[in-house]
Amino acid sequence: MKRIVMSLALVAALGLSLNSCRETKEKTENAVEKATDSASDAVNDAKDAASDAVEDATDAASDALDSAKDAANDAVDAVKDGAEDMANEAKDAANDAVDKVKEAGNDAIEKAKEAGNDAVDKAKGSIGN
Repeated sequence: MKRIVMSLALVAALGLSLNSCRETKEKTENAVEKATDSASDAVNDAKDAASDAVEDATDAASDALDSAKDAANDAVDAVKDGAEDMANEAKDAANDAVDKVKEAGNDAIEKAKEAGNDAVDKAKGSIGN
């Protein structure tokens, strides 16, 4: 009877230990599965974050390029406007100079005519006396 009790005790102990191993194995498998899922989620999150960062950087670079292009166009427009203003001012100054030369020439002609007329009048006066 001792043998039977001992055998039963041994079978019970063996059964419990195998049961414990199965539970440990299942717990381990569950933990590995959870870890795999977590790692997969982390990889996906990192991939999404990297994609968002690349998109943001692309948008920022595009905006910077557009701003630089606008600034260059504004600078070209300002240079054109400045050149047009300078050309108009030069044209006005040249026209003013021409007008002054004409006026001075007309004044000189008038003075020459007066001097000529005075000389003619003096000559007539000398001849008549």
